[in-house]
Amino acid sequence: MNKRFENFQEKRMHIFSEIVDRYWNGKLHEEKDLENLAYEIKEKYEFEEKDMNFIKNHIRVAMGLDPSDNKKFECEIKNIKEYKKVNKPIVTKIDGACEYCEKECSCEDSCKYEAHIYKRTKGPIIENNKCLNCGECVKDCDFGALADKIEFVPLIDMLKDKNTKVYAAVAPSITGQFGDATMGQIRTGLKLMGFEDMVEVALFADILTIKEAFEFIELVKDEEDFYLTSCCCPVWFKLVQKKYPELFEHMPPSISPMIASGRFLKKLYEGSKVVFISPCIAKKAEAKEKELEGDIDFVLTFRELKTVFDTLNINLSQLANDEKDQASFAGRVYARTGGVSFSVKSVVNRLNPKRLIKLKSKKVHGTKACNKLLSELSSNQKIDYNFVEGMGCNGGCVGGPRTNIDVAKATALVNEFGEDSLIMTPFDNENVFKILSQFNVDDINKMMENEEIVNMLKR
Repeated sequence: MNKRFENFQEKRMHIFSEIVDRYWNGKLHEEKDLENLAYEIKEKYEFEEKDMNFIKNHIRVAMGLDPSDNKKFECEIKNIKEYKKVNKPIVTKIDGACEYCEKECSCEDSCKYEAHIYKRTKGPIIENNKCLNCGECVKDCDFGALADKIEFVPLIDMLKDKNTKVYAAVAPSITGQFGDATMGQIRTGLKLMGFEDMVEVALFADILTIKEAFEFIELVKDEEDFYLTSCCCPVWFKLVQKKYPELFEHMPPSISPMIASGRFLKKLYEGSKVVFISPCIAKKAEAKEKELEGDIDFVLTFRELKTVFDTLNINLSQLANDEKDQASFAGRVYARTGGVSFSVKSVVNRLNPKRLIKLKSKKVHGTKACNKLLSELSSNQKIDYNFVEGMGCNGGCVGGPRTNIDVAKATALVNEFGEDSLIMTPFDNENVFKILSQFNVDDINKMMENEEIVNMLKR
């Protein structure tokens, strides 16, 4: 095994940290500054001259740009400043590492059902029109041959611009991802970085829970009917859409809580930008779907944000605790397997407690289990459930490829944080009422009668 490519996940975060430090502090003015960085990385990790394009492409990807065959940096900094966005594809292959890899390509098996990544002489090939961007292959490749673009550098100028309001929309799975730091301390840290405020996406999960409860009541009227939730996971949504079109009609066109957060925040705060923060690589791709583009401006992962905090010397544990109780227990547990089912069931029972057809959920997590269940459903086997929740990562979002802590600990902390909420269900959430009132909805039971709300919650 070639040691200079080993443990490249850690080296990649070092490259990202160096870019953030230099760009944030005005030390990256032109492409020669990137050339100097590339040579510093070469010397630090004892790479060879023939590895320079591999290093340069990791710099490009860490800046949110595409890999290139160019041996020199040409207009990377200019592109970042002018375009201020990151384009698809998200998961990219970087040439130069696979030829030194002496082990079986682990990325081949990590997503063989969905991502269509397979081994060839020169390494893995990614069919990006088929890739679900679940991130398993990126997580499993520690040699640096596969990487996901990082979206922080194009955001820096916006955070420093006093005339641009940037909101951080944080996924429910954020609890415990930054050590002992409270949510209030994370909010303070983000504000120090330049964000206007931090909003719990679980609040928008509360709104979507109400929508899905109304839809379940309307669509599941006898023992043969069933409902596939589309609300949360882009890997699950794309898997159904791409491989099981006959089942797709059972999946109402709901947006995810991430997209809802962007749409509502941009409607309430005109001209604002919204950055979603989660453990998920697939969310980076979801934000760039044609029908959703512009709702979320950038997506960061927990691991990337931790690197930024460390690079900027923002010590969360020493910051003031700016707490706000924004979401219900039900919205917060969207982070783990079974959370969506629990939440929707609680609202269905609230809306129609005497309903004869009860919500009976089937919960699966992990791409292989999702694929297996969908295969069984498509074969018209008799089922004893009518609400299907699928999550692409093992354990749900708490098991995402860019988490900072293990699944068991994250799940326990999510449950604890949910229980700490003073709000039990979406129906008890005054924040939901406040948002809906901005759209002239004064009765939560009439939410789906409001055309503007309906359109905002639709793909």
